[in-house]
Amino acid sequence: MIEQNFIKLLENSFKSNWDLPAYTNYSTRQTYTYGEAATQIAHMHLLFREANIQQGDKISLIGKNTPNWAITYVAVVTYGAVIVPILQDFNPNDVHHIVNHSDSVMLFCSDKNWDSLEEEKMEDLLAVFSLDDFRCIHQRDGIGIQKIVKYLDPLFKETYPNGYNADCVCYADRENQELAMISYTSGTTGFSKGVMISGNALAGNITFGIDTKLLEKGDRVLTFLPLAHAYGMAFDFLTATCVGAHTTLLNKIPSPKVLLKAFEEVKPTVIFTVPLILEKIYRKQLQPALAKRSMRLALSIPLLDDKIYSQVKKKLDEAFGNVFKEVIIGGAPLNREVEDFLRKIKFRFTVGYGMTECAPLICYAPWDEYVPYSVGKPLPKMEVKIDSDDPQNIAGEILVRGENLMGGYYKNIEATKSTFAEEGWMRTGDMGIIDADGNVFIKGRRKTMILGANGQNIYPEEIEEKLNNLPFVMESLVIEKEGKLFALVYPDYEAVDAASISHDDLDLIMDENRKQLNSIVGSYENVSKIILYPTEFEKTPKRSIKRYLYTNLNVNS
Repeated sequence: MIEQNFIKLLENSFKSNWDLPAYTNYSTRQTYTYGEAATQIAHMHLLFREANIQQGDKISLIGKNTPNWAITYVAVVTYGAVIVPILQDFNPNDVHHIVNHSDSVMLFCSDKNWDSLEEEKMEDLLAVFSLDDFRCIHQRDGIGIQKIVKYLDPLFKETYPNGYNADCVCYADRENQELAMISYTSGTTGFSKGVMISGNALAGNITFGIDTKLLEKGDRVLTFLPLAHAYGMAFDFLTATCVGAHTTLLNKIPSPKVLLKAFEEVKPTVIFTVPLILEKIYRKQLQPALAKRSMRLALSIPLLDDKIYSQVKKKLDEAFGNVFKEVIIGGAPLNREVEDFLRKIKFRFTVGYGMTECAPLICYAPWDEYVPYSVGKPLPKMEVKIDSDDPQNIAGEILVRGENLMGGYYKNIEATKSTFAEEGWMRTGDMGIIDADGNVFIKGRRKTMILGANGQNIYPEEIEEKLNNLPFVMESLVIEKEGKLFALVYPDYEAVDAASISHDDLDLIMDENRKQLNSIVGSYENVSKIILYPTEFEKTPKRSIKRYLYTNLNVNS
């Protein structure tokens, strides 16, 4: 059990960081200090008390990243209730299902999300509140929530006649082993399960961030990952809040253009991101400049290349705000070409490994200890083993256990049983190896692994990584049909148009790409045909392709 209590970590931070900035809305520039956020949290605690909300009751939360989202999350868990964060891009039917399946008694949602929901499909809700201004936008018949809201301000003054200050902050007394959150995943298999996360698992991630000084008091964070997803939630939000950092919430689509402007303005001291962001910056901004004939010639001259790469690093550092300690990449594998380039210019980055079921962190190494192509080493309070007779050389399923582990899937005993092996080990579904020093290397997903004709294990992710580096490929997906491999490719139409290439010539270009690809992969990994796909592939919130949508495509059409 983690020694520090999850709720007390939050309580102590609001007390000791009262006058520091806590949350800023990037779009409106509105900033809440820790004291102002704590005061709003106290109002919400009174609301919950008057509405007869009990410790352990579930409260759902859906909306874009805003200070009100963060304040609601903290208010729920510090009251002792269970938060159910819902990703805002879930479709309405999924939201209805999650609210009902989780037994939620309240829902906080943005006005935009509420417009697409139907209250009659969530009959057990006592009330729905707007995240835009905390007004009550729906109450169950016969429930006097509106009356409670009307007299909440007078009740607050009566409760705190001398005003609300840091000494007034006193949150629920709830043990770490108690359920704190149910997180509904949206995975590549399309099956959503409610992951039961205890206060202990959250405290495990937070205290790791504190102990390693990933974040410290006064640090600045720019959060552009969805806070309803475990990765952004644990570090951009919860760890940042518990240390007294200042989180700016970017509630726009995080395109490279938008992000680079925000980095310049916020100047974050640590950056948590997914590979897609760095890969887009590399392909759209760095690679074209380096591919120019004059630049290629300069890079071929000894000593001059080091100076050029140093300048590239300087510009990339400046693009990210120029003061960050490191860039931490998670959520999906980083393309090797991009990783090689970042390492060549000595960019301060590392790649970690986690999953919602571990709230989320499993492995990490600081940038100056990071081993190429790995995902770091298991956290001190986590264990990893490979289900293989030769874990250093033959990939097997990655099994984990430790303080960050979930308590199972909510109301899904069968899924919980199938996920856990003997002695408390949890099956991750990822395939990998581990070296003698404890560094973990991921090969791919167990469910996506393809068995070759001669028994070879084929990991489509490894083939896709190489294909994505070839000309005019934006993204790809390798599938197997009748013993052959086929690649679906969504072309980089922007690059095609910039090169004045006719779209009619793309089939010829992709066939050349196929030949090039087959020359650099194993013979058993050869792709029979590249098929142009008309749109971007549908993705999960952490930007992994939803593979299950494409496995039954007709490759002959």
